[in-house]
Amino acid sequence: MTGQDPQTVEIDTSKPHPARMYDWFLGGKDNYPVDEQMAKQLLALDSRGRDMARVNRAFMHRATRWLAESGVRQFLDIGSGIPTEPNLHQIAQRTAPDARVVYCDNDPIVLAHAAALLRSTPEGATEYIQADARRPDAILEAAGKTLAFDQPIALSLLALLHFVDDEDGAAELVDRLVERLPSGSYLVLSHTTGDFDPEGAAKARAMYKARGMTLRPRSRAELTAFFHGLELVEPGVSLSADWRPELGEVIDVAGVDPIPGYAGVARKR
Repeated sequence: MTGQDPQTVEIDTSKPHPARMYDWFLGGKDNYPVDEQMAKQLLALDSRGRDMARVNRAFMHRATRWLAESGVRQFLDIGSGIPTEPNLHQIAQRTAPDARVVYCDNDPIVLAHAAALLRSTPEGATEYIQADARRPDAILEAAGKTLAFDQPIALSLLALLHFVDDEDGAAELVDRLVERLPSGSYLVLSHTTGDFDPEGAAKARAMYKARGMTLRPRSRAELTAFFHGLELVEPGVSLSADWRPELGEVIDVAGVDPIPGYAGVARKR
């Protein structure tokens, strides 16, 4: 496992972290009062926060299954978050036992879980990188110790890019990562949007900014732009809940309004 020793990392519990808030929304226990506090404030803006997390997780399951069934045997998941079963490697290796998976995240609590995760998988099949997503070259170099960059790789940036603002280089980050992928690789994205509630999205963004964090909801057109030069897999960029629902669990959500998130998968020629 690359990165720091899980015994030496320090976890900052003075401010919320997206990975731990996501864990709270999914019903996990690997979060702190500061994470729960902000998550509940977000629920006050949209009571379906837990549904949003579950819908995003279900999209990951379906997309990973589709990729494995389509012959992909290598996966790079950046912004992986705290492992929640079944995790990406379990979905992929259920279809393709020889699949190799590299996870990457920057929250030290994820590192602690990664150590236990890797002990339960075949040696060399699953790896973890402790790194910030905004350091693509370092991530790619470390991932190259496990993944073969002359064979197709599925790059997953799930619920990640809305934490990277335009001026911080979100588009350049995606372009740099995709540039290094070989032909036949795939880019998998999911992203929150303010298309259905611009006022609520603006309030959420201000809430993040007040805590020194970024939240950048994007429109369907803006998410589609990240896939430029790639061949979108049907049904293209869609609501996360509507991307090939026949491939897996359909999440029963409250209310009649769409869950505000888009997703898509695209192939590099």
